[in-house]
Amino acid sequence: MDLGGAATRVVLEELSQARLLDHAAQVSRARRELEVHELRIAVQHAVLNNPETLDPAASRLPGRERARRYGGLGTPRVAEFCCADLAARLGISPYAGASLIGDALDLLIRLPRLWARVQALEVRASYARHVARRTRDLTPDQAGYVDSRVVESADGRIPWSRFETLVEAAVAAADPEATAERERRAATDQFAKRTRSTEHGMRGFYVRGPAAIIAVLDARVAWIADILAALGDPDPVDHRRVKALAVLANPHLATELVTAFTQWKDRPADPPAPATPEEEESGQGQAHDEPARTGAKPVIDWARVLPQVTLIVHTYAPACACDEPGTGILRLPGVGPVTADWVRRWLGDAAFTIRPVQGIEGQAPVDSYEVPDSHRRAVQVLTPADVFPFATNTDPDAHDLDHTIPFDPGTPGQSRIGNYSPLTRFHHRIKTHGDWDVHQPFPGIYLWRDPHGTLYLVDHTGTRHLDQHPRVPPDTGPNRLTHSPREERFLRLLAG
Repeated sequence: MDLGGAATRVVLEELSQARLLDHAAQVSRARRELEVHELRIAVQHAVLNNPETLDPAASRLPGRERARRYGGLGTPRVAEFCCADLAARLGISPYAGASLIGDALDLLIRLPRLWARVQALEVRASYARHVARRTRDLTPDQAGYVDSRVVESADGRIPWSRFETLVEAAVAAADPEATAERERRAATDQFAKRTRSTEHGMRGFYVRGPAAIIAVLDARVAWIADILAALGDPDPVDHRRVKALAVLANPHLATELVTAFTQWKDRPADPPAPATPEEEESGQGQAHDEPARTGAKPVIDWARVLPQVTLIVHTYAPACACDEPGTGILRLPGVGPVTADWVRRWLGDAAFTIRPVQGIEGQAPVDSYEVPDSHRRAVQVLTPADVFPFATNTDPDAHDLDHTIPFDPGTPGQSRIGNYSPLTRFHHRIKTHGDWDVHQPFPGIYLWRDPHGTLYLVDHTGTRHLDQHPRVPPDTGPNRLTHSPREERFLRLLAG
């Protein structure tokens, strides 16, 4: 099989319009062939990493590699760390690698009709893998029913949205009891949680509960929003409703506000001023309008209403006046990229303290296994993401702070900046109990080697393969494979 090499050697500028479109069709077919080949590779990788490759006694120990079923019922179990080996070679996360293995095994064993059409290049791998994921929790017979229902329409004859609906209906029909149970759970499902979207620095908070509770919450929010308007808040009603939630989130201050507002609203009228002699003679002293009501209007101290939080703002500061200016785009963990104006606008309504950038290299090593909080904050600034090759997790609360060089009791200064690796628990287990090696030659720069010798460089820019054996000699012209000075230094370091 020509794995796409011939397609890239075509000189596009020399093709007529008709030949260019023919070439586009050839490229599309080649892409489907490669997707099928990738699924076959995933199946064979699972075969080579069957449970017999594991030591049963070692697998029973805490944290060790175990046999795991990545596909649905009826597919074989595999050595669970094998997904990381395959994923790194494909440039995807271990989670995506596990999904690929599970989808491939499901297609081969549980969805044979779809698999046959995928191999015949009649169905895109993405369509078939969607069916594999949606049928993962079904029995083999139920998955086979879905396979028979959707295989004809999986070749792209209907739009993707209609195909999703078709698959959803087939899954529901395959297991009506489970579908009814999901509907019952959905009918009683209750939660109050923040949304994932952080577009333009904004985020949502979604509440789902009994209608009576939502009605009370809505009434309280509207009430506080009306109070804010009565106190002179000029914002639109939706903005005031968001502020109302902030007030209600602090019950003590909400009570103070409502009490002060009620007292102010129900304050007694000022005593009437005595009539002047002229008013007494004319009789106008008895015709005053509604008596005036004076008194200090309650003022909301938003610094007390809003909670105290810590925000780490990543920005670029030029090293000197001659350096290029920054981009004006900042990054807030858990929020994403925002403009400097966004930060100024929101900090303008809050009390805040500016702390200098933490001196990462100035952190003193400690002898204990426990990681000091100051070290944790420094590592979060230095390496905010999971440092396993192609990992995606950026939530520091989900990271174990592992010692890159395993902790050895009695050796001083092991807990230090430059010997920490933020890893999710699964990647931590792979590093500790798998056959992967990692070195941290400089703080925040990680050099990984997989069980078969391939090298990966992970730093603040992401993950890169390090090819120790360039496929063309270094003197063959501008298309030769080259390494950056840093990569060359690492390779020399590995070579001894």
